[in-house]
Amino acid sequence: MAGYEDRYWWSRDGLRLHFRDYGVRDHGAASTEQPPILCIPGLTRNARDFHPLAQGLAEQGRRVLCAELRGRGESAFAKDPMTYVPLTYLQDLEALLEETGIDRFIGIGTSLGGIMLMLLAATGPTRLAGALLNDIGPAIEEAGLDRIRQTVGTGGGYPTWVHAARALSEVQGALYPDYGLEEWLAYAKRLYRLNSKGRVVLDYDARLAEPFKVPGGESGVDLWPAFDALKACPTVLVRGAMSDILSEETAQAMQARHPDLERVTVPRTGHAPTLFEPECVAAIDRLLERVAASQPVL
Repeated sequence: MAGYEDRYWWSRDGLRLHFRDYGVRDHGAASTEQPPILCIPGLTRNARDFHPLAQGLAEQGRRVLCAELRGRGESAFAKDPMTYVPLTYLQDLEALLEETGIDRFIGIGTSLGGIMLMLLAATGPTRLAGALLNDIGPAIEEAGLDRIRQTVGTGGGYPTWVHAARALSEVQGALYPDYGLEEWLAYAKRLYRLNSKGRVVLDYDARLAEPFKVPGGESGVDLWPAFDALKACPTVLVRGAMSDILSEETAQAMQARHPDLERVTVPRTGHAPTLFEPECVAAIDRLLERVAASQPVL
């Protein structure tokens, strides 16, 4: 059983966008007691990245929404690739919150998804009840950006899932040195899809790399003030110990500015942790406990 419903919302420029709604059958009573959880994936990723996490949280009575940004998964591709930028994603996510009637939530964001959480906090200071930033901060390392610029939107189709998994391992093996074939296959099935011809292909619009390759196109704004907006809520920062996107120095600077920030480091992992790791699961449980403790008593 899937444990979720596929739902859709419309962007301001007329794109039909997709999200998974976990716990939707059970959230009626719980939604008044606990804020829903909004998961936002990374640059080339989709809702499948959060499935095990979302399923587990839904089994605990939580409502979890896993959004797919324009050009990813089941969300429509943009007519103009230059709308694949954070400020447009922000408008899309605000439309999702309006569509679902959510005015306060806990955010979990991986990479680009974490940038979006910072922007959501900056533009709506009271709407985040808690946040988890997965391997992302206000300063992004140039080495990681170079790697992403070289790989986003590249690679053709593959005849089998094993071929796709092996190709991933050749390109990203240094990021996940302990992965075996089983893990690479699971990774491939989150990143790729089967097309109508039975080929395994990337599950995003290759054109989303176009603005990303423009200098400054990674975020478009100074993110330190946006990060500062998270001081108002319990926050967790997850970092892969071998990350080339989030440096240890940036993580330390983030903690200095946000003394209540909880830091979690995932060993022998690059960009980005899956959030299925035991360290991450425990950190998310602690975050939910902190949010519950911070809720006003009615």
